[in-house]
Amino acid sequence: MNITIRKMHYKDTKQVQSIAKTTWNATYEDIIPLEVQNNYLKSAYNDEMMKQRLERSFLYVAEVEDKVVGFANYSPVSDGGKVELAAIYLYPEFQGKGIGSALLQQAIKELEGIKEIYINVEKDNKIGMAFYEAKGFEIVKEFDDEFDGHILKTVRMVMKV
Repeated sequence: MNITIRKMHYKDTKQVQSIAKTTWNATYEDIIPLEVQNNYLKSAYNDEMMKQRLERSFLYVAEVEDKVVGFANYSPVSDGGKVELAAIYLYPEFQGKGIGSALLQQAIKELEGIKEIYINVEKDNKIGMAFYEAKGFEIVKEFDDEFDGHILKTVRMVMKV
């Protein structure tokens, strides 16, 4: 399988929105009520928010055979070398094939001054937790997060680069 990682272009927006929805629905099916998921997706991935993400953060997409199958969204690097990984999502059928790792490595390679990558993960997101632990992320803290009227068990993790 030939994987290409590149910076996202505005024309990729619909594909990224589709990946976010499909992945959220599959990942959080038994964790977050569908209505809460849909509310979040509408606010976080609408066209205007995608435009803002493109302008204010770093977005990479993963392509397989010219089809966008995943993406990752990173904050700008802070003065102390800290970066927030806001999202890394792949269509479920492309998970476990090294694409998420490639999206992570691209940011490490390209974002200057990066020393630590932080992420918040829902504790019951078994696939996400296993991925980040395998990449060397360590738990910093756990907390309850009120999310549109639903309480999430959130785990904050960090990876030293």
